[in-house]
Amino acid sequence: MIEAHPSGGYILEELVVGMTAEKRVTVTEARISQFAQASDDFNPVHMDETFASKTAYRGRIAHGLLSASFGSAVVGTILPGAGAIYLSQTLTFHKPVRIGDVAVSRVTVTTVDEATARIVLRCEVHVGDELVMDGEATVRVPRRRRPAK
Repeated sequence: MIEAHPSGGYILEELVVGMTAEKRVTVTEARISQFAQASDDFNPVHMDETFASKTAYRGRIAHGLLSASFGSAVVGTILPGAGAIYLSQTLTFHKPVRIGDVAVSRVTVTTVDEATARIVLRCEVHVGDELVMDGEATVRVPRRRRPAK
């Protein structure tokens, strides 16, 4: 498991297949509310316990893209970190995430393409021992650091 680079981000030449980073985030009522505000997604399965209790989920669940955004936080702040630009992301949702769950987002470098300055990352989110979401991201990575001002 790696930590954030002291400069804020890893450059292409520092990345190798197998590097892994993770972040733990507790899903709270406030996070769900803030995500609904930011995304304008007020689906009652996320917002209304009475409605959600009558669904197959038997209660409120977090937005799937809220869980996915925790992986984005890993990409933007740890691996590769500052300067990384998302180009694409696939997602598969396996289980719902609920208020009070601790979501562990794990990102692993699977491919480094020096010619295009792109990497491929395996992205997973776990709650306890359960895989709740996974996918693959393609990310553009800086080749050099910006000089300090």
